[in-house]
Amino acid sequence: MNHWIAAPFLLPALTACVLVFVRTVPAQRAISLLSALTLAAIAGGLCLGHGNAPARVYAMGNWPSHLGIVFVLDGLAALMLVLTGVVAVAALLYASRGWDTRSRHFHALFHVQLMGLNGAFLTGDLFNLFVCFELMLIASYALLSHGDGSARLRAGLHYVTVNLVGSAVFLIAVSLLYRVGGTLNMADLGAALANAPEADRPWIRAGGLMLLCVFLLKGAAFPLHLWQPAAYGSASAPAAMIFSVLTKVGAYAVFRVSSVVFGATAAAPHIDAVVQPLALLTLVVAALGAFSAKTLSRLVAWLALASSASVLVGVGTFSAAGAGAAFFYALPSTLALAALFLLADAIADARGAPWGDRLQRAPRMHGATALGLWYFAAAIAVSGLPPFAAFLGKALLMQGIGPSPWGWGIILGTSLLNVVALARAGSRLFWSIADVPCPGEPAAARFERLGGLALLGAGVVALTVAAGSVQEFTREAARQVAMPSGYVASVLGNRLKGWTIRIEVPEGGADR
Repeated sequence: MNHWIAAPFLLPALTACVLVFVRTVPAQRAISLLSALTLAAIAGGLCLGHGNAPARVYAMGNWPSHLGIVFVLDGLAALMLVLTGVVAVAALLYASRGWDTRSRHFHALFHVQLMGLNGAFLTGDLFNLFVCFELMLIASYALLSHGDGSARLRAGLHYVTVNLVGSAVFLIAVSLLYRVGGTLNMADLGAALANAPEADRPWIRAGGLMLLCVFLLKGAAFPLHLWQPAAYGSASAPAAMIFSVLTKVGAYAVFRVSSVVFGATAAAPHIDAVVQPLALLTLVVAALGAFSAKTLSRLVAWLALASSASVLVGVGTFSAAGAGAAFFYALPSTLALAALFLLADAIADARGAPWGDRLQRAPRMHGATALGLWYFAAAIAVSGLPPFAAFLGKALLMQGIGPSPWGWGIILGTSLLNVVALARAGSRLFWSIADVPCPGEPAAARFERLGGLALLGAGVVALTVAAGSVQEFTREAARQVAMPSGYVASVLGNRLKGWTIRIEVPEGGADR
């Protein structure tokens, strides 16, 4: 087995354990950033080395798949690991300039969050997917409260309450499916459900619909989205940056579980009739929310909701073309969102109290020209305008969903609203100037904290330059998930590895 497959999960776990006992902030920063850089390098190596080859399985302890914990690496999982690694490095670069001093265990919690994210992308087991969701919930709640403040506490309370309900529903769904299949390994369960008797079909449908509700909750789809704008809009910039990946886990889980677990059973719930309409409704709600936002951070939070909804629109086709376009779009969109969360915090520092990042008339901020240029580029990237890769992603997304007047109209209409919202926000932040001195932070003290911005910008540019190759990669990766026979064969093919089967023959007294 290739032990590097387990590294994206085990490395953050080990780093978090070490950081708990490290007391000095400089040492925490050095260990945390070194671990994140190593994690990004490992993810990149796995993605380049694996490509779109058949799925590779890592069995913990070399136990058979139906008894032990398995991680499964395929093209889509590798791509999401790379995205997580890049955003994590950028977030830690920004946090290491002061944000991490507001909580002793910020870096440890951040790596627990990475452990949950990477585990969710790699796991081949439904129960371990639940465990990874809980790791993300615990860490994200603590990171959301990082820095104190009543708004964060209130948003965190709503966030954790809603997600705990989702966790309870997840456990019930897993129990129903285990009753039918006798296993929670996704490949094994898919094979079991495909041959389930007629009497078990109601249990399969009930479990499938419950899982869908949980995944749509994690993906913040309408009407389960109400927790997301407040949580993301009030979080600290480093936490919000890694949260921009968090909602993509919901879309990823919908695609993976529906294909592997329910793809071969006639008893599967009609997920394809639910996901895309709800995603389109979420796009409308997100565009209206962004248009009415009063602060830049809340505006970006609504745009994060629109980004996850766009991914769900493509995933809702359950086809290689639609899902491939969705995950291609997710890459530049997530990087641009992380950059905008970072910029919202930098702009709030530059304007100073009481203006912060409010979209209203204020004194000219320090370094307005440079911040304005960064904002202009990030706004173009996140709204899906040319020349950046998100523009091609949206075009491929419309092509992937087919000739749908409603779908095309909603995607184009909401994109226009988002462009108007970003343009209006930019004009209020950079052009509506009050004739009073600016009390904000001097440019020299602020710009040294924007190292992560260069990494995110370089990522968007690289995706734009290599758009053709990346698009082919995501399409093939989505095809492998949509047609999971290779995935199932890779997982179940290791079932008897390392085991000796003894068949006793009473008459002959010998073993064969």
